[in-house]
Amino acid sequence: MSSQSATLNNTAWDGGKSPFGVSYGKMMMWFFLVSDALSFGGLLVAYGFMRHKYPEVWPDPSQVFTHFPGTHASIPLAYVGLMTFILILSSVTMVLAVEAGHRNDKKEVEKWMLLTIIGGLMFVGSQAWEWYNFIIGSHEGALRTVFEDGKWIEKTIYGANLQYNEYGLPVFGDFFFFITGFHGTHVFSGVVINFIIYVNVIKGTYEKRGHYEMVEKVGLYWHFVDLVWVFVFTFFYLL
Repeated sequence: MSSQSATLNNTAWDGGKSPFGVSYGKMMMWFFLVSDALSFGGLLVAYGFMRHKYPEVWPDPSQVFTHFPGTHASIPLAYVGLMTFILILSSVTMVLAVEAGHRNDKKEVEKWMLLTIIGGLMFVGSQAWEWYNFIIGSHEGALRTVFEDGKWIEKTIYGANLQYNEYGLPVFGDFFFFITGFHGTHVFSGVVINFIIYVNVIKGTYEKRGHYEMVEKVGLYWHFVDLVWVFVFTFFYLL
């Protein structure tokens, strides 16, 4: 092979500039987010299918999620709305952290990353409180027909689990635990990752590198879990 042919061959296969103008790390993050979006999409589609299959007996979320800390009043979806506001606010602080990273402002990145972590922890804690109230149920309970000891019996059910549901069909509880639990796991994972990045920011790791691209990559993940929750909130709680 001539030297000219070898040069042309090497030029054709040596890669070069990314056609999308993004780094390898960002590209892989986008691949992960697209695949994860399909998982959440499948869960929400399955939920919608079951809800429309049993519209007459499907629990009304506005009548189930009415609790609010510090009060015994029935306030439909108020607490879930507060959780949503907290998570969206944490997305704003993440945007500010990424913007500060573009300016190589270490102190600002630290501040906004810390607020993002606090917002994520508040959301996870709020979700745990919501799970607790959903599981223990109301003090009155509800009379349900359940299959127990090889026969169908009438039994007063309190709260919800993977077998029984005071509020209606047991499958409603199954979807609640799986969808919100799957999302909560993502949020908690994001908090852990954000904390690791936050420690690296304090240590000056990215300042030495001369860029804060890692903050931007975890920011993509954080915005994704926030956006997914908007869809969960809309399709599971509002519709």
